[in-house]
Amino acid sequence: MSGICAGRVAAVTGAGRGLGRAHALGLAAEGARVVVNELEGDSAGEARRVVEEIRERGAEAVVHHGDVSTDEGAASLVATALDAYGRLDTLVNNAGILRDRMLVNLGEDDWDAVVAVHLKGHFLPLRHAAAHWRAEHKAGRTPQARIVNTTSGAGLLGSVGQANYAAAKAGIVALTLVAAAELARYGVQANAVAPAARTRMTERTFAEAMAAPEHGFDAMAPANVSPLVVWLASAHSAGVTGQVFAAEGGRITVMEGWHPGPVTDKGDRWTPKEAGEAVRGLLAGARVPGAVYGAGGSGA
Repeated sequence: MSGICAGRVAAVTGAGRGLGRAHALGLAAEGARVVVNELEGDSAGEARRVVEEIRERGAEAVVHHGDVSTDEGAASLVATALDAYGRLDTLVNNAGILRDRMLVNLGEDDWDAVVAVHLKGHFLPLRHAAAHWRAEHKAGRTPQARIVNTTSGAGLLGSVGQANYAAAKAGIVALTLVAAAELARYGVQANAVAPAARTRMTERTFAEAMAAPEHGFDAMAPANVSPLVVWLASAHSAGVTGQVFAAEGGRITVMEGWHPGPVTDKGDRWTPKEAGEAVRGLLAGARVPGAVYGAGGSGA
């Protein structure tokens, strides 16, 4: 198949439905061979259906049912791509869950589960893919490798009732920035996307905002986010790394992240009272952060 991903192999985690499914289909439509990851269990059949759908459209795909929040599962994801197609060019980290609670009601198990699936589930596949690409580089076969991570408006701006999810998604941004800096020498680019789309998670949390319209453009359709992901996953995105993009409907926003704002320097040690007065003065001139899109949630 032709397309901007022709000849490339991409692995997509959490690809049995929602955003992951849309990304897998979008990558395949642009010529990629796709490893469709979904954890064994209730979602296993959905992953197989995505593979069948890709094959019916004339592209290639295989299923991977490993748990990417474990070292064994993440390693087998990369191994599946290499065994099936002899290469891996793109990793799209998308798998996620929700366990929403207010802070005073948030138990340790719900904290650990969300951080494991989102943050650890990004780190481990990234680490194993990066080790492969580093080996390729050392062997004189420097890749045009791509990592596309999934963060969220909750991770960028905070979200009431989602302390575990927001912390994990913020961690993914930091992980992306480190990966971009460390892996550039091996031919690897890393970026993150904060999607606003209708998925199994968001259609419950933001039911009204995520409802599909009866007519016209469906701004919350997961497939709206995938073109950006597919482009970032391709060799055509050369030179774009260490970036975070918000995506909703037909809108793409470059997120500028933390940067120095108003500053003052006494040139000596402050007293607590002086420090407080200085901070209030600085805050009066600071830019107030705010939501840049839709419901402020993520689809993964």
